[in-house]
Amino acid sequence: MNAMFRPTHSEFHTDLRAATRAADAVKPSSDEAATIRPSLARRVLRRLTRLLVVFCMGVGSTLAWQSYGDRARAMIAKSSPQLAWLAPQAAASETAAPAVAASADLQKLALGLAAVRQSVDQLTSQLAAAQQQMGGDIAKLQANEQEILHKLSATASRPTAASPHKPAPVAASAPPPPSPQAR
Repeated sequence: MNAMFRPTHSEFHTDLRAATRAADAVKPSSDEAATIRPSLARRVLRRLTRLLVVFCMGVGSTLAWQSYGDRARAMIAKSSPQLAWLAPQAAASETAAPAVAASADLQKLALGLAAVRQSVDQLTSQLAAAQQQMGGDIAKLQANEQEILHKLSATASRPTAASPHKPAPVAASAPPPPSPQAR
């Protein structure tokens, strides 16, 4: 290594002494430490108290909303037009006419659903018939396959008889051998 970058022993020694002095200056005495940081039990007690206060506030606000929710919604809806959707629902006498219109819509919807159900039932019966036909066709194909395999195995197991060698038949009208005169 280069001697320029190598720290000497004395440099570490003085740096450590300076750091120790600085740490001693920052450390509070034992009396000061007790007053600065509360004990673990006190810290836990404070956190538990905060948790209980928040929990009680949540329970109280829930009970208040259940008791006065409609009035609170009305006040919010009156104060801001964008929050009108929070307004309490109208009384039953005011909603009688829309209820009649809704029942007519429900009847139309029920009729439409009945028509859809009927068409689904028809499709189901058609599908069942097609499945039965396919099952019959598959059974016929399997029977035909078994029959073909049976025929093939019957012909393969039957040995073929070796026919004796027959001499070739002699032709009755054989041409006469060439005569030496014709040459």
